[in-house]
Amino acid sequence: MNLIFGTDGIRGRVGRDIDEIKVLSLGIASSKYLNTKKIFLGRDTRESSLGLAKALKEGLTRGGLEVVSLGIAPTPEIAHIARVENAGGAVISASHNSWVDNGVKLFGSGGLKISDSVQDLIQIDWENEQQKKHVVGELDLEDENDERWIKSVISSAEPGCFSGLKIVLDCANGATVNKASVIFQELGATVVEVGSNPDGRNINDNCGSNNPENLREKVLSSSAHIGFAFDGDGDRVIAASSDGSILDGDYLLFICSEDRFDRGLLKNSSVVITPMANLGMREAFYNLGIPLHEVSVGDRNILQALEENNWLIGGEQSGHIIFRDLSTTGDGVLTSVQTLLALLRKHRSSVEASTVFSKVPQVLINVFVENDAEKIVEEIKDEVNVASMELGKGGRVLVRPSGTEPLVRVMVETRDSALASSIAEHLSEIIKRKDDLLSAAANNT
Repeated sequence: MNLIFGTDGIRGRVGRDIDEIKVLSLGIASSKYLNTKKIFLGRDTRESSLGLAKALKEGLTRGGLEVVSLGIAPTPEIAHIARVENAGGAVISASHNSWVDNGVKLFGSGGLKISDSVQDLIQIDWENEQQKKHVVGELDLEDENDERWIKSVISSAEPGCFSGLKIVLDCANGATVNKASVIFQELGATVVEVGSNPDGRNINDNCGSNNPENLREKVLSSSAHIGFAFDGDGDRVIAASSDGSILDGDYLLFICSEDRFDRGLLKNSSVVITPMANLGMREAFYNLGIPLHEVSVGDRNILQALEENNWLIGGEQSGHIIFRDLSTTGDGVLTSVQTLLALLRKHRSSVEASTVFSKVPQVLINVFVENDAEKIVEEIKDEVNVASMELGKGGRVLVRPSGTEPLVRVMVETRDSALASSIAEHLSEIIKRKDDLLSAAANNT
């Protein structure tokens, strides 16, 4: 299988889709397109990440670049250091996926994610490099310690501002372990850390931003004021209030945007969202008079809109939030700090945070597919249009291929939750049948 770039780098099953030779080849292929002579390299805690990081370093080095390894480091840390150094960055991680997957995220000069056009050029060269039968050598990573990202996040708040607060941090057994807690403790909080014992295989396993039940239970059992759950590479976050209510990225984006609006920082800036953004949040922004600008899913697309229009903030329901004046990528820890600061300025408790807007019921179903997800989505357009007509103006249907996993994602949003569930399940069954038909056709050829 030829890996291709998705919404956030390349990603696949280790040993089947991605291996050290492919990553070494990617390093060689990408080296001339990252517009830099120096790359900062980080990795998450998967058991495959060390070997893949060594392979990527070797490829980048063969391509003529200097590579500095920062060891286990969240994606936003690599992006920040690259920004400060006006260098490039690379991260070995499959983000929120399970330990059996892994991937590579690339940043060009200044810590900016690479564009579609650059990805296309790298893709061509990468496929050519994979034909050359490269052999992985014995380069050592020699990890360096760099505290500039930690200090930067701390400096975005006032000293001691979280004094007296008990905060749960779920680090997903990933790259934020032993880093997120340092930041909140430095700001005065008492930290209860969970998902903080990585063993190479437990990253995102019943923990982290995709599995917030772990966070909810710990917040309730420890009587914490609030909790935050990151994903495996630390670029997204979901929160839990003191009563156990889950606050997804829509809530966090609204809270932080409203705070900046109140302080006169948004000016004429639009807030950038994706199609997944809840109708209730959209209405709340409209009531505040804050304009919205919608882009395709992926924090790379959000950042591009922010950069092109000189806007300040944007984000996704999944918990990718970008503060353009503070970061060049989604940063779960920074978002947590900024959200808590916004709540304190408003004198809101975390429970009140869940009432900042009334969420319209939204049913989300991920359908695993064995065939081309984009092709399946294209072939069921008529069924999706019929479902949209059934909902009328009071609802939305979104069916899209995942950019990171072999999934078709189905989202149905309407104030009638039973109807939303019915339509989402109906479309999911259609997707499964279409996938089965494609598999049968392939087996008969």
